[in-house]
Amino acid sequence: MSPGAPPQGLLQHATCVALEGQGILLRGPSGSGKSDLALRLIDAGAILVADDQTELFLAEGRLFARAPGSIAGQLEVRGLGIVAQPRLAEAPLALIVDLVPGAAVERLPEERQETLLGVTLPAIQLDPFPASAVAKLRLALERQAPAKPPQPAARRVVLVTGLSGAGRSIALNTLEDLGYEAIDNLPLDLVRASLESAGGRPLAVGVDVRTRDFAAGRLLTLLDELLADPRLATRLVFVDCEDEVLVRRFTETRRRHPLAQDRPVLDGIQAERRLMQPLRGRADLLFDTSLLQAAEFRRLIAGHLSLAGATGLGMMTFITSFSFRQGLPREADLVFDVRFLRNPHYDPALKPLSGRDAAVARYVEQDPGFAGFFQGLIAWLGPLLPRYEAEGKTYLTLAVGCTGGRHRSVFVAERLAEWLAGLGRPVVLGHRDIERGG
Repeated sequence: MSPGAPPQGLLQHATCVALEGQGILLRGPSGSGKSDLALRLIDAGAILVADDQTELFLAEGRLFARAPGSIAGQLEVRGLGIVAQPRLAEAPLALIVDLVPGAAVERLPEERQETLLGVTLPAIQLDPFPASAVAKLRLALERQAPAKPPQPAARRVVLVTGLSGAGRSIALNTLEDLGYEAIDNLPLDLVRASLESAGGRPLAVGVDVRTRDFAAGRLLTLLDELLADPRLATRLVFVDCEDEVLVRRFTETRRRHPLAQDRPVLDGIQAERRLMQPLRGRADLLFDTSLLQAAEFRRLIAGHLSLAGATGLGMMTFITSFSFRQGLPREADLVFDVRFLRNPHYDPALKPLSGRDAAVARYVEQDPGFAGFFQGLIAWLGPLLPRYEAEGKTYLTLAVGCTGGRHRSVFVAERLAEWLAGLGRPVVLGHRDIERGG
């Protein structure tokens, strides 16, 4: 597919999410539980494709799903209203799920298939409300999936360190949810013993100034030993945060900084920063959580360190729009400034809209400089992506910024996501500051 006009297809009254790259189409009448089940799947690691209305289309003999432009990235949550969600621009469908009351679900059903746009897919019936519904969908997908390739011999080991209050515990909890055995504040001289006793399971170890025998030099020596072991794939993760934000977090939670004792919190933070500086310089992954919500931080951890990295989906690309007023996304690998495009904010009819609305899209596209800029951008990006992938990068973050993060950057980010999805690349799309104004 090209970044031009999308292929035409079939509109379904259905919700779609992607789990490990496989699209699940949730069908049922209003009130049947589509959005509720989608929300639980997203909490379990799925990514939204479309809520309530889903477009199906064919590409290279496969059936794909995407959201109509007017509702892209929006999920209806009963009791909360419409909530913005990161989304996949499109996903290949793997399973059709008809949501029905529990009494209508057969205990031992025969295998069922359904054909849409000439493509035959497995189909099941499911009661969406029991707690087991998410697990049942995982089993249904696994039953349809081809045999998984053998796992690489090297065992994953992640050492997680950083400043107190920056989010190290969130990182460890996320890694545990991803399938790692997570151990916090394990004495450094016991890390090797834990590797021998954990039975080959991926291991995440949290280390900070509270660790019994902590010293930056000792941790770096351990890191070098683990890196030299060919049986292990070891990475050092450092979680950082600005002093001002850390002070606010400690003040709001009324927690005492481990190095502050009877001194001001800021003294403890600055002392810890000096102690941790050698580790920050050696980190394979550096996360600055100053501007990140917890959910966004968890997504970044999962994108970089998911155990599903060998599924054959290729390098994951995350695209986010943002407002320069709110600061650069610290996790961005590449940043694009689109403030040179004419600004819909100054049109009273367009100001309350966003870059996902057709009227704003038309306004930005009619800027004489847009077409040449966008074609040049994708011509520049195209050859870079396989080079990043060849270097072993599994997760690339592209950030597109404008003044308010609501109009121009959102539209360009959406177009970039469509282009990458058209190349068959896995894409996650988010809009960091879309609700903060124009």
